[in-house]
Amino acid sequence: MQTLDIIAALPDGALTSPAARRNSDAILNVLRAHLPARGSLLEIASGSGEHAVSFATALPGLTWTPSDPSIEARTSITAWAQQVGAANIRPALPLDAADTSTWPMGPFDAIFCANMTHISPWSATEGLMDLAGRVLRRPGGLLALYGPYREAEVPLAASNAAFDASLKSRNPAWGLRDRTEVEALAKSHGLAATLRIEMPANNLMLLFRRF
Repeated sequence: MQTLDIIAALPDGALTSPAARRNSDAILNVLRAHLPARGSLLEIASGSGEHAVSFATALPGLTWTPSDPSIEARTSITAWAQQVGAANIRPALPLDAADTSTWPMGPFDAIFCANMTHISPWSATEGLMDLAGRVLRRPGGLLALYGPYREAEVPLAASNAAFDASLKSRNPAWGLRDRTEVEALAKSHGLAATLRIEMPANNLMLLFRRF
């Protein structure tokens, strides 16, 4: 499981992430305001699964399908889902954004992806947009991205600059993505950038709609 967070393992195989717990409320507030009351959602790069169980239990009208290419992450997602017993959480898929053979058919009303674009090669972001263009309902299907981004019109925060340097030291293919490049890629797959929302700790929520 690709993460720079401090992860702790629980006896049942669940993993716990301090960062996921810290940002859950802020992300949920945005999702609640923009997701449909009922429908289906695909989460990409679910990691520990704490977001999945937190958001699915708070939004019971949505069928939540988590996913992650890491078996360790999927084991954790399963453990968390069993703990909360939410009927609207589907089994985790072994989805790899860069591998089309792992993609589900859809359609989905929404896709949510947190903290993947910078801790993966650009090919994963390309795959994410291609997948979203294929499986989101049209018109109006929602893609919601959370994480730090570079913006030409906004000075890069010192903490994000240090984070970017740290990412690239671990893997030269990683690093904060330029928001305009992400939006241009999304548009090429039929997704219009509709909203930029500032989040705590110099993160953003970027919302796109299928057209």
